[in-house]
Amino acid sequence: MQRKTSLALSRGRSRSLWLTNLCFPASSLRCIIHTCWKGEVKSRHAKAGLLAFGLLLFAGLASAQVPTHGNVFFGYSYYNTDVTSVGSANTNGWEGSLEGKIIPWFGMVADFDSHYGSQNFRVACPAGVDCTGTVYANLTEHNFLFGPRVSVALGKFRPFAEALFGGAHVNVNNGFGSDTSFATALGGGLDYKIIRPVAWRFQGDYVQTRFFGATQNNVRLSTGIVFRF
Repeated sequence: MQRKTSLALSRGRSRSLWLTNLCFPASSLRCIIHTCWKGEVKSRHAKAGLLAFGLLLFAGLASAQVPTHGNVFFGYSYYNTDVTSVGSANTNGWEGSLEGKIIPWFGMVADFDSHYGSQNFRVACPAGVDCTGTVYANLTEHNFLFGPRVSVALGKFRPFAEALFGGAHVNVNNGFGSDTSFATALGGGLDYKIIRPVAWRFQGDYVQTRFFGATQNNVRLSTGIVFRF
Protein backbone atom coordinates (compact mmCIF):
# COMPACT_ATOMS: atom_id res chain seq x y z
CA MET A 1 0.00 0.00 0.00
CA GLN A 2 2.80 2.39 0.94
CA ARG A 3 4.64 1.55 -2.28
CA LYS A 4 1.54 2.31 -4.39
CA THR A 5 1.05 5.63 -2.59
CA SER A 6 4.70 6.64 -3.19
CA LEU A 7 4.40 5.71 -6.85
CA ALA A 8 1.23 7.79 -7.23
CA LEU A 9 2.86 10.76 -5.54
CA SER A 10 5.91 10.41 -7.79
CA ARG A 11 3.72 10.36 -10.89
CA GLY A 12 1.80 13.38 -9.63
CA ARG A 13 5.04 15.34 -9.08
CA SER A 14 6.33 14.39 -12.54
CA ARG A 15 3.10 15.52 -14.22
CA SER A 16 3.14 18.76 -12.22
CA LEU A 17 6.76 19.48 -13.19
CA TRP A 18 6.00 18.62 -16.82
CA LEU A 19 3.10 21.08 -16.93
CA THR A 20 5.14 23.79 -15.22
CA ASN A 21 8.13 23.50 -17.53
CA LEU A 22 6.02 23.20 -20.65
CA CYS A 23 3.52 25.96 -20.04
CA PHE A 24 5.41 28.94 -18.65
CA PRO A 25 5.88 31.75 -19.23
CA ALA A 26 4.94 33.04 -22.69
CA SER A 27 2.56 30.45 -24.17
CA SER A 28 0.78 29.41 -20.96
CA LEU A 29 -2.82 29.64 -22.10
CA ARG A 30 -2.18 27.98 -25.48
CA CYS A 31 -0.22 25.20 -23.81
CA ILE A 32 -2.92 24.56 -21.20
CA ILE A 33 -5.62 24.34 -23.89
CA HIS A 34 -3.42 21.97 -25.93
CA THR A 35 -2.81 19.82 -22.83
CA CYS A 36 -6.53 19.51 -22.05
CA TRP A 37 -7.80 18.73 -25.55
CA LYS A 38 -5.00 16.39 -26.60
CA GLY A 39 -5.80 14.02 -23.75
CA GLU A 40 -3.01 14.57 -21.22
CA VAL A 41 -5.68 15.53 -18.65
CA LYS A 42 -8.54 13.01 -18.61
CA SER A 43 -10.96 14.34 -15.96
CA ARG A 44 -13.53 16.92 -17.04
CA HIS A 45 -13.23 18.61 -13.63
CA ALA A 46 -9.47 18.78 -13.99
CA LYS A 47 -9.85 20.25 -17.48
CA ALA A 48 -12.22 22.93 -16.25
CA GLY A 49 -9.96 23.82 -13.36
CA LEU A 50 -6.88 23.95 -15.56
CA LEU A 51 -8.63 26.18 -18.13
CA ALA A 52 -9.88 28.52 -15.40
CA PHE A 53 -6.34 28.82 -14.08
CA GLY A 54 -5.07 29.56 -17.59
CA LEU A 55 -7.62 32.31 -18.16
CA LEU A 56 -6.77 33.93 -14.82
CA LEU A 57 -3.07 33.75 -15.65
CA PHE A 58 -3.64 35.28 -19.09
CA ALA A 59 -5.72 38.12 -17.60
CA GLY A 60 -3.01 38.81 -15.04
CA LEU A 61 -0.26 38.92 -17.65
CA ALA A 62 -2.32 41.21 -19.89
CA SER A 63 -3.16 43.64 -17.12
CA ALA A 64 0.51 43.81 -16.12
CA GLN A 65 1.27 45.41 -19.50
CA VAL A 66 -1.25 48.27 -19.08
CA PRO A 67 -0.03 51.37 -17.21
CA THR A 68 -1.93 51.82 -13.92
CA HIS A 69 -0.16 55.00 -12.75
CA GLY A 70 0.47 58.33 -14.39
CA ASN A 71 -0.73 61.91 -14.50
CA VAL A 72 -2.93 64.39 -16.33
CA PHE A 73 -1.76 67.96 -17.02
CA PHE A 74 -3.64 71.04 -18.22
CA GLY A 75 -2.56 74.67 -18.26
CA TYR A 76 -1.70 77.92 -19.99
CA SER A 77 0.82 77.84 -22.85
CA TYR A 78 2.87 80.53 -24.60
CA TYR A 79 4.09 79.72 -28.11
CA ASN A 80 6.64 81.65 -30.14
CA THR A 81 6.62 80.59 -33.78
CA ASP A 82 8.35 81.81 -36.95
CA VAL A 83 5.63 80.51 -39.25
CA THR A 84 5.55 83.95 -40.84
CA SER A 85 8.26 85.35 -43.10
CA VAL A 86 8.14 88.70 -41.26
CA GLY A 87 9.59 87.89 -37.86
CA SER A 88 8.14 85.54 -35.28
CA ALA A 89 4.61 85.46 -33.91
CA ASN A 90 3.78 85.43 -30.21
CA THR A 91 0.71 83.31 -29.53
CA ASN A 92 -1.16 82.16 -26.44
CA GLY A 93 -3.27 79.11 -25.75
CA TRP A 94 -3.43 75.90 -23.75
CA GLU A 95 -1.63 72.58 -23.45
CA GLY A 96 -2.84 69.27 -22.06
CA SER A 97 -1.13 65.91 -21.71
CA LEU A 98 -1.72 62.40 -20.41
CA GLU A 99 1.16 60.23 -19.19
CA GLY A 100 0.95 56.51 -18.44
CA LYS A 101 3.79 55.06 -16.37
CA ILE A 102 5.39 51.86 -17.66
CA ILE A 103 7.87 51.79 -14.77
CA PRO A 104 8.25 54.45 -12.03
CA TRP A 105 10.80 56.53 -13.97
CA PHE A 106 9.59 55.91 -17.56
CA GLY A 107 6.24 56.64 -19.21
CA MET A 108 4.52 57.30 -22.52
CA VAL A 109 2.90 60.69 -23.20
CA ALA A 110 0.06 61.96 -25.38
CA ASP A 111 0.38 65.76 -25.68
CA PHE A 112 -2.03 68.24 -27.31
CA ASP A 113 -2.04 72.03 -27.59
CA SER A 114 -3.71 74.94 -29.37
CA HIS A 115 -2.34 78.50 -29.77
CA TYR A 116 -3.91 81.64 -31.18
CA GLY A 117 -2.40 84.98 -32.29
CA SER A 118 -2.00 87.64 -34.98
CA GLN A 119 0.99 88.66 -37.06
CA ASN A 120 2.09 90.44 -40.23
CA PHE A 121 2.64 88.13 -43.21
CA ARG A 122 4.70 88.99 -46.26
CA VAL A 123 2.86 89.07 -49.59
CA ALA A 124 3.98 89.66 -53.14
CA CYS A 125 3.11 93.12 -54.51
CA PRO A 126 1.83 93.36 -58.09
CA ALA A 127 4.34 94.74 -60.58
CA GLY A 128 4.36 98.53 -60.63
CA VAL A 129 2.24 98.83 -57.46
CA ASP A 130 3.70 100.54 -54.39
CA CYS A 131 2.67 98.55 -51.31
CA THR A 132 4.12 97.49 -47.97
CA GLY A 133 4.25 93.83 -48.97
CA THR A 134 2.69 92.70 -45.68
CA VAL A 135 -0.81 91.88 -44.50
CA TYR A 136 -2.11 91.41 -40.95
CA ALA A 137 -3.63 87.98 -40.34
CA ASN A 138 -4.80 85.75 -37.51
CA LEU A 139 -3.31 82.29 -37.08
CA THR A 140 -4.26 79.20 -35.12
CA GLU A 141 -1.94 76.23 -34.61
CA HIS A 142 -2.68 72.80 -33.15
CA ASN A 143 -0.02 70.22 -32.23
CA PHE A 144 -0.67 66.56 -31.40
CA LEU A 145 2.42 64.73 -30.18
CA PHE A 146 3.29 61.35 -28.66
CA GLY A 147 6.47 59.84 -27.16
CA PRO A 148 8.50 58.75 -24.14
CA ARG A 149 9.21 60.70 -20.96
CA VAL A 150 11.75 59.97 -18.23
CA SER A 151 11.52 61.46 -14.74
CA VAL A 152 12.88 61.09 -11.22
CA ALA A 153 11.44 62.03 -7.83
CA LEU A 154 13.60 64.33 -5.66
CA GLY A 155 11.57 65.12 -2.58
CA LYS A 156 8.69 67.41 -3.61
CA PHE A 157 10.26 67.98 -7.04
CA ARG A 158 10.07 65.71 -10.08
CA PRO A 159 12.15 66.86 -13.08
CA PHE A 160 11.49 65.19 -16.42
CA ALA A 161 12.70 65.11 -20.03
CA GLU A 162 10.76 64.07 -23.13
CA ALA A 163 10.99 63.47 -26.86
CA LEU A 164 7.68 63.74 -28.73
CA PHE A 165 6.69 63.10 -32.34
CA GLY A 166 3.47 63.66 -34.24
CA GLY A 167 1.72 66.24 -36.38
CA ALA A 168 0.74 69.90 -36.47
CA HIS A 169 -1.92 71.93 -38.25
CA VAL A 170 -1.96 75.69 -38.86
CA ASN A 171 -4.71 77.88 -40.21
CA VAL A 172 -4.10 81.49 -41.36
CA ASN A 173 -6.98 83.73 -42.45
CA ASN A 174 -6.97 86.52 -45.08
CA GLY A 175 -6.53 84.04 -47.89
CA PHE A 176 -3.33 82.34 -46.73
CA GLY A 177 -5.02 79.00 -46.10
CA SER A 178 -3.95 76.08 -43.92
CA ASP A 179 -1.32 73.36 -43.83
CA THR A 180 -0.50 70.16 -41.94
CA SER A 181 3.01 68.89 -41.26
CA PHE A 182 5.14 66.46 -39.27
CA ALA A 183 6.20 67.89 -35.89
CA THR A 184 8.75 67.07 -33.20
CA ALA A 185 9.29 68.38 -29.68
CA LEU A 186 12.28 68.05 -27.35
CA GLY A 187 12.15 69.45 -23.86
CA GLY A 188 11.34 68.87 -20.24
CA GLY A 189 10.09 70.44 -17.09
CA LEU A 190 9.58 70.25 -13.37
CA ASP A 191 6.63 69.17 -11.22
CA TYR A 192 6.30 70.55 -7.69
CA LYS A 193 4.11 68.46 -5.38
CA ILE A 194 1.45 70.51 -3.55
CA ILE A 195 -0.37 67.60 -1.92
CA ARG A 196 -0.11 63.89 -2.64
CA PRO A 197 -2.25 63.70 -5.84
CA VAL A 198 -1.72 67.31 -7.02
CA ALA A 199 1.36 69.11 -8.37
CA TRP A 200 2.20 72.27 -10.31
CA ARG A 201 4.17 72.02 -13.56
CA PHE A 202 6.63 74.29 -15.37
CA GLN A 203 7.53 73.02 -18.84
CA GLY A 204 9.51 74.13 -21.87
CA ASP A 205 9.85 72.52 -25.31
CA TYR A 206 11.59 73.21 -28.59
CA VAL A 207 9.00 72.39 -31.27
CA GLN A 208 9.86 72.05 -34.95
CA THR A 209 7.23 72.16 -37.73
CA ARG A 210 7.37 72.30 -41.55
CA PHE A 211 4.52 74.43 -42.82
CA PHE A 212 4.23 75.82 -46.36
CA GLY A 213 7.46 74.19 -47.54
CA ALA A 214 9.65 75.80 -44.85
CA THR A 215 10.97 74.73 -41.43
CA GLN A 216 9.79 76.56 -38.30
CA ASN A 217 11.72 76.53 -35.03
CA ASN A 218 9.31 77.26 -32.21
CA VAL A 219 9.46 77.63 -28.43
CA ARG A 220 6.62 76.46 -26.19
CA LEU A 221 6.43 77.41 -22.49
CA SER A 222 3.61 76.03 -20.36
CA THR A 223 2.50 75.99 -16.74
CA GLY A 224 -0.49 74.46 -15.02
CA ILE A 225 -1.88 71.86 -12.68
CA VAL A 226 -1.06 68.14 -12.58
CA PHE A 227 -3.31 65.40 -11.21
CA ARG A 228 -1.57 62.13 -10.39
CA PHE A 229 -3.33 58.75 -10.35
